[in-house]
Amino acid sequence: MKIEGATVFSVYGKGGIGKSTTSSNLSAAFSKLGKRVLQIGCDPKHDSTFTLTGHLQPTVIDILKEVDFHAEELRPEDFMTEGYNGVMCIEAGGPPAGTGCGGYVVGQTVKLLKQHHLLEDTDVVIFDVLGDVVCGGFAAPLQHADRAVIVTANDFDSIYAMNRIIAAVQAKSKNYNVRLAGCVANRSRETDEVDRYCNEVGFKRIAHMPDVDAIRRSRLKKKTLFEMPDDEDIVQCRAEYIRLAELLYAGTDPLAPAPMEDRDIFELLGFD
Repeated sequence: MKIEGATVFSVYGKGGIGKSTTSSNLSAAFSKLGKRVLQIGCDPKHDSTFTLTGHLQPTVIDILKEVDFHAEELRPEDFMTEGYNGVMCIEAGGPPAGTGCGGYVVGQTVKLLKQHHLLEDTDVVIFDVLGDVVCGGFAAPLQHADRAVIVTANDFDSIYAMNRIIAAVQAKSKNYNVRLAGCVANRSRETDEVDRYCNEVGFKRIAHMPDVDAIRRSRLKKKTLFEMPDDEDIVQCRAEYIRLAELLYAGTDPLAPAPMEDRDIFELLGFD
């Protein structure tokens, strides 16, 4: 079920790297540019949008269970919440551990959105995707996305995960329209290791979010950076998110990096 009319982004990265923080602040930045934004969390933790809404939402899959999967009984307000600056927020959720595929949940969420005509007045859709590269829940958003953005840190483990994600997106791009936009260096003072990897494989760093305590504080306060006090570090981070939103919405060149073999990436980053 193709999402038409909106520009669709999927945000990926190693578990715990800050995908939800990046997605929520990017959604807020798009809204500040006057765009109508929908963020879809694709993780059973269902914590993607809580800094936009101030609370944990019930998931689509849980709400469908309550009506015995009779989607026609649902209203948009049953599964969608309006968050900061008009950003619409949905938590797709996921099956209990070991009992099903997250890809089914993503598909049901998109189907529900189309049934209720909720994508017709949307400019930007952001899928915030779980970190497991082998799961159907990881791959399903790539069927809908125009561009994939990878969140990484300036360390070996994050870059190793990014290398695997690049390989997965490249495989999907043979059958779908999704292409890689670039990576965001997150929670990192330096970007030298990220840049070294990107230069090696033909990838591109498109933003840098420094390791500032303001971002951690904003999560604790259940707020985006755009709702925090105008401290210097917060203002600088907001400006970087706005710049990234402008860059992505204007359209990035499709990247086709060549992911490295495991041994080669160890040689590049894992040893002196």
